[in-house]
Amino acid sequence: MNISDILLPECILLDMDCHSKKDALDTLAKTIADSDSETSQTEVFDCLCARERLGSTGLGNGIAIPHGRLKNSKKTIAAFLQLDDAIDYDAVDKAPVDLLFALIVPEDSTEEHLQTLASLAETFSNPEIVSKLRQSGSSAEVFSLLTG
Repeated sequence: MNISDILLPECILLDMDCHSKKDALDTLAKTIADSDSETSQTEVFDCLCARERLGSTGLGNGIAIPHGRLKNSKKTIAAFLQLDDAIDYDAVDKAPVDLLFALIVPEDSTEEHLQTLASLAETFSNPEIVSKLRQSGSSAEVFSLLTG
């Protein structure tokens, strides 16, 4: 699955003012729910929080990929959040997080979920892409970087 299949340009939020992990997850949940009429913000938020309770999805280097499998979901949906100030996220390297890519997949999409996470991890391990994501001032530019 390509990122362009799951991430809509309107689900890319830049220079956002979130003050906590909870605030960032809630913003991502709202963005995802707003893009899919069959998904509620509460369901997405609860799904992301349930996954975070298992262990932080903060990868290090200021990046987090909150994700989860959502019951009754029919499609994979994503959102990207660039924060104006990094937040404490309990990341593996203890560094604050300023780039978040949320991923919600249907409950039975285990293989697709793992492949998409692997693809995202590869993208976010590229220092040049990460630097450009941090400097980007437009959703179109971020979309191009993530789907390139």
